[in-house]
Amino acid sequence: MMKETWNFINSGKCSPAYNMALDEALLEWHSEDKIRPTIRFYGWEPATLSIGYFQKVEKEINLEAVKKNELGFIRRPTGGRGVLHDKELTYSVIVSENHPKMPKGVTESYRVISEGVLDGFKQLGLDAYFAIPKTKEDQENLKNPRSAVCFDAPSWYELVVEGRKVAGSAQTRQKNVILQHGSIILELDETKLFELFKFPNERVRDRLLKGFSQKAVPINELIKHKVTIDDAEVAFKRGFEKGLQIDLVPYQLSEEQEAYVHELAVKRYANDEWNFRR
Repeated sequence: MMKETWNFINSGKCSPAYNMALDEALLEWHSEDKIRPTIRFYGWEPATLSIGYFQKVEKEINLEAVKKNELGFIRRPTGGRGVLHDKELTYSVIVSENHPKMPKGVTESYRVISEGVLDGFKQLGLDAYFAIPKTKEDQENLKNPRSAVCFDAPSWYELVVEGRKVAGSAQTRQKNVILQHGSIILELDETKLFELFKFPNERVRDRLLKGFSQKAVPINELIKHKVTIDDAEVAFKRGFEKGLQIDLVPYQLSEEQEAYVHELAVKRYANDEWNFRR
């Protein structure tokens, strides 16, 4: 049986505003049938704190710490909680809601798209599996997270190894297109991460930080040989091809498309009104 062909873009390290603008532009172009479904890999320059679309900056984020650590700061168009993008591979998937492989429900579409991420971990020799909150209490906890930190707890169908979260994803649906992007963490500075958020008091921060390593873990703490970004790109590209049963072919943006992305980056994602408005 012939496999479907999707576009593949490896952007390398880009600015926070460019990263979010390109994801949005790809969603728009796919909604207009200008491009095929697309998978994109990218990094961040500088390292960046991204927050979910609905998060409240004043209430949840320690902007002084963001500045002190010389981090970028960006609001994503997707939901979820705060993520420190540093030593990681970030991915995005852009595909129509009406694609034959995509279930209608948000939760089930997470599972299908995340099959590619799951297979990527298996390519690296890790025994990853999907998190499925089983009890009513666990399900309620997802609606009322204890902190603004994304990796503090696994959501439905996020990836877990040895009971600890190894990838975080978020999704939005606009113009009948799904945009899912996520972080595959290679290494993580937990102390720096917890500096970036506000907590009721130091005792609560210390308690959550202490418990964090039991809930989340970067790849290089699970594996004997150090996984580089290059290793991760190879493994997760194969993983998406196998998990979604597709062939990925390189896609190059035209000059006109690049200009549009840069314009969108300046107009929206580099704009304080977008990043701080809530």
